[in-house]
Amino acid sequence: MAIILNLETATTNCSVSISKGKEILCLKENNAVNYSHSEQLHVFIKEALQEASLSFSDLDAIAVSKGPGSYTGLRIGVSAAKGLSFSLDIPLISIPTLQSMALQVKLNAGELAIPVLDARRMEVYSAVYDAHGDEVRETRAEVVDGTTFSEYTHFEKVHLVGSGAEKCKEALQHSNFQFHTKVVPSAREMTVLAYAKFQAKEFEDVAYFEPYYLKDFVLQTKKKA
Repeated sequence: MAIILNLETATTNCSVSISKGKEILCLKENNAVNYSHSEQLHVFIKEALQEASLSFSDLDAIAVSKGPGSYTGLRIGVSAAKGLSFSLDIPLISIPTLQSMALQVKLNAGELAIPVLDARRMEVYSAVYDAHGDEVRETRAEVVDGTTFSEYTHFEKVHLVGSGAEKCKEALQHSNFQFHTKVVPSAREMTVLAYAKFQAKEFEDVAYFEPYYLKDFVLQTKKKA
């Protein structure tokens, strides 16, 4: 079975896992208030390989969370993944950040998962998935108000998952909404998705692959007096 190194750096959680097929061999992660990916990512990769009694030559592919999320976090993760994929001459796999987040909630039939990541002001990045893990609605950036996700209130339960759920909790009053505000993207949930893509040979072009930012990066500068 394929041995895959999974990297998740889209948010404050610096997360690394190694999987064999669908089985997780090792997980290293730290959800710090301040981003620490530049200091921790390569340390976690080395430690994960040691704990799994593996070396880089044992890896069959590199999987990376492609976004949306933090511009800086995504750049660090994707740069590391591309560098390893190129140097080891093994495939690069990209996993939508919101799709792996949706797997952190176990759904029954008739329920939905809406992973939501905090963006600027009252905006969130979101997508919608059903109980089978299939995408019901594509990823979008949207401003949260009282009508957001109202088209899904006929479902038995709608689980809003992630840092953006706090904004949604303030604005959405329907009883069918359940809020999971503490969930962060993790390399733990990437494993099943990465293995499925490996089997289907859905690989990225290492030379041209870029993170999915969803919105253009805006450099904040101080105004002149």
